[in-house]
Amino acid sequence: ASAYVMRLLDALEVTDRDKRLKVARAILYLAQGVFDECDTDVDVLHWSRHNVFLLYDMGIFTALLELLSMEIDNSQACSSAVRKPAISLADSTELRVLLSIMYLMVETIRVQTEDDRPEWRTAREAFKNELGSPLYNGEPFALLLFTMVTKFCSMNAPHFPMKKVLLLLWKTILFTLGGFEELQELKVRGRERLNLPPLPEDSIKVVRAMRAASPPASAMELIEQQQQQKRGRRSRRPLVKQDSLDTYNERDPFKNDDARDEEEDPEDADSGIEGEVDPLDRDVIIQPPPPPPPLRPPTERINFPKGLPWAPKVREKDIEHFLETSRNKFIGFTLGNDTETLVGLPRPIHESVKTLKQVRRAHVRQTHLFTLTAKQIVKHQLPAEAHGASSYCNPVLCQIALLKLLLAAAPTSKAKTDSINILADVLPEEMPITVLQSMKLGIDVNRHKEIIVKAISALLLLLLKHFKLNHIYQFEIVSQHLVFANCIPLILKFFNQNIMSYISAKNSICVLDFPHCVVHEMPELTAESLEAGDSNQFCWRNLFSCINLLRILNKLTKWKHSRTMMLVVFKSAPILKRALKVKQAMMQLYVLKLLKIQTKYLGRQWRKSNMKTMSAIYQKVRHRLNDDWAYGNDIDARPWDFQAEECALRESIEKFNSRRYDKNQNGEFTPVDNCLQSVLGQRVELPEDFHYSYEMWLEREVFSQPIQWEGLLQKP
Repeated sequence: ASAYVMRLLDALEVTDRDKRLKVARAILYLAQGVFDECDTDVDVLHWSRHNVFLLYDMGIFTALLELLSMEIDNSQACSSAVRKPAISLADSTELRVLLSIMYLMVETIRVQTEDDRPEWRTAREAFKNELGSPLYNGEPFALLLFTMVTKFCSMNAPHFPMKKVLLLLWKTILFTLGGFEELQELKVRGRERLNLPPLPEDSIKVVRAMRAASPPASAMELIEQQQQQKRGRRSRRPLVKQDSLDTYNERDPFKNDDARDEEEDPEDADSGIEGEVDPLDRDVIIQPPPPPPPLRPPTERINFPKGLPWAPKVREKDIEHFLETSRNKFIGFTLGNDTETLVGLPRPIHESVKTLKQVRRAHVRQTHLFTLTAKQIVKHQLPAEAHGASSYCNPVLCQIALLKLLLAAAPTSKAKTDSINILADVLPEEMPITVLQSMKLGIDVNRHKEIIVKAISALLLLLLKHFKLNHIYQFEIVSQHLVFANCIPLILKFFNQNIMSYISAKNSICVLDFPHCVVHEMPELTAESLEAGDSNQFCWRNLFSCINLLRILNKLTKWKHSRTMMLVVFKSAPILKRALKVKQAMMQLYVLKLLKIQTKYLGRQWRKSNMKTMSAIYQKVRHRLNDDWAYGNDIDARPWDFQAEECALRESIEKFNSRRYDKNQNGEFTPVDNCLQSVLGQRVELPEDFHYSYEMWLEREVFSQPIQWEGLLQKP
């Protein structure tokens, strides 16, 4: 097998383009598990894994990378693609074959299994370091893929297969920087290093243990229920005041035992989704515990939750406000912004301030990195920094390009003549002529768009989380670029659709999925079987995308009042309330968080008529000290200057950039080397032609100049 792969590797270097493509397809066949010789799906996956590790060991990835770089720089292909009126699959054949092999290698090696051989585990670590290091033209592999994205979006290379590029980019970042579990571990280790108290909970575990809530009824549904009552279809009082339903029940936190809930709108009742993001956890979580015996008559019964899911948190500003109030209450006078003097205050306040000081010390160490030595910085670097994350977050073009692609793939976007064509790698050369072919292409196009949205949303969220953990200003750089590129209205536009139909979309054909389609005999496809779709209740891919986009929106707006106001200005509340129809706990949590931060700006009437939503926020979202989200008396609810807030943040970001990444800095914090030995031992950059003329320079500048040695002995 090794000898055969070596022959293929040699054949990849031939000049004939067609022969190279034939060899690349042979390598792709190996990476796909030599499916023609397998009898079951499991066999295909087994041999695919075996062959991928063999291909990596033989150095195939490096050879493919050279071919990919050559295709990216192929100006002839780019210029001919720009001139073409319509681009199809035929224009990106070589690129798609190369990217497919690379994707299979990255994804297969990235995923760890129990039966991995020791040499495979070694290979995984080596490949991870290789992808994250600046080995390819002086930059990490992910940056090469980012270059492809920006080149495509600037219309210079419309034939690039964007779906494959984005998927490979996402998986590369996931492999080199790590996913959510790795992020959690990094967070725990970072807190230990800074002597901070351990995290009160693992947020992933808390969310997985949550149960979904029944969505609040819309105004139209309330009117319909009132009309049904008038027609005599129900004898009880109409469902007008939502707060009468805010009873907590073990079966479902937001469902009453009353018969009236069973007669809600059939769309709400039947299409509610009660799953978790992890399919393995579904059976455990969906099963509700048996209801306890009632302690009082059903009409009066109210069972409150045993406890709220999150440990409360506190900020410095909250502590200052709290101490002011406490001093006024306990000792009768105030000390301004003094958080040091705690005389006369109760012990719990002492504990809170102690925690706050630890957090502040950590913040000072992070923001004033010039006080650390070079060794400390290297020692405390996180993967995001070590793998060149700073270079991901600086180019504005990358973020704008990703948002352009997200806009083009959003189901609410209308096709415009000047918009980006993201369908170049899904449209065939000859357009369909039969109804069956048209239906199949329609499903392919929708699936193609869904995958692009999934990859971009996951990629942006991963980068934001890693930057925030690595350094807050790296996170602020990326988030400000996203906000200025209209990311907030774009995500709201995405959710301004029938979200239930998007979550339950059936844009996949099971019999065409790999490896099923190459192992089993293909049944005849009919228009009826395509229309029926698969048997899944909902589409995991679209649910995943929605949760990611909501999390990105939360990251951009959290503690930023000017951005929160954008949510209000773009009328996000009704859009987000419609998203609560999806009965999935994690998605509901992030929707409720977005509603919570803007409730104080929406007015008393909105809060009064949305009591069920307010109750859901109280029960599911984390509480904070002196949190005034439900009343709107907070000083933060007053008018502010949007520009001043963003400009102040921009100034801080620029200071951070110059302090951390500017190599030619001459500021007051630049260290001065006074050691003669180390100064003379430094390597000095000299021009290439220096060794040709240095003797002449010595003769002219040194030997021919008279030196008055006595002058050195005289005092100045």
